[in-house]
Amino acid sequence: MDIFERMRAGEIIKLDDPEYYKVQEQINWAFTKTIELNKLPYDLPLIREKLGELLGIAVDESTTVCVPFYTDWGKFITIGKEVFINMGCTFMDRGGITIEDKVLIGPKANLITENHPENPELRRYVYAKPIHIKKGAWIGASATILPGVTVGENAIVAAGAVVSKDVPDNMIVGGVPAKVIRKIKTK
Repeated sequence: MDIFERMRAGEIIKLDDPEYYKVQEQINWAFTKTIELNKLPYDLPLIREKLGELLGIAVDESTTVCVPFYTDWGKFITIGKEVFINMGCTFMDRGGITIEDKVLIGPKANLITENHPENPELRRYVYAKPIHIKKGAWIGASATILPGVTVGENAIVAAGAVVSKDVPDNMIVGGVPAKVIRKIKTK
């Protein structure tokens, strides 16, 4: 497996890995493309087009992404239809981020798939785990979703929450660390 496959599989990636230069090249490319994206005027079709170049996917015309938008990788993000991503969000996607249809993401939300080992001798290295945001979920302003988390269908993550564990379908979570508050009311 090459370094990208190993990274997506959750392997610890060391700075002295013989293929690490590929990681650094992708980060540099993503930063450059992100800067270009964030300099665009507020023109949704143009933003979708340029974001699609960064992500390597077609961004559906029903999806809105507000700039500024930040990513350190870009190529491991998929975005469904009728998604709304507000301004100032950061997606660190080396582990992969899947956003299903009709998801709402509030301003300054952070989806972080990367982490560092606890062991001080390994701490400068990085590993990644995927994030999955299921259909109809709502991520509140300044919420942070940590590596390996799945946010369930129609779930709500309260503003400012730090989510380190999976969120069940149709539940509201909040706090630091996030805990289930209650089931969503449908009437």
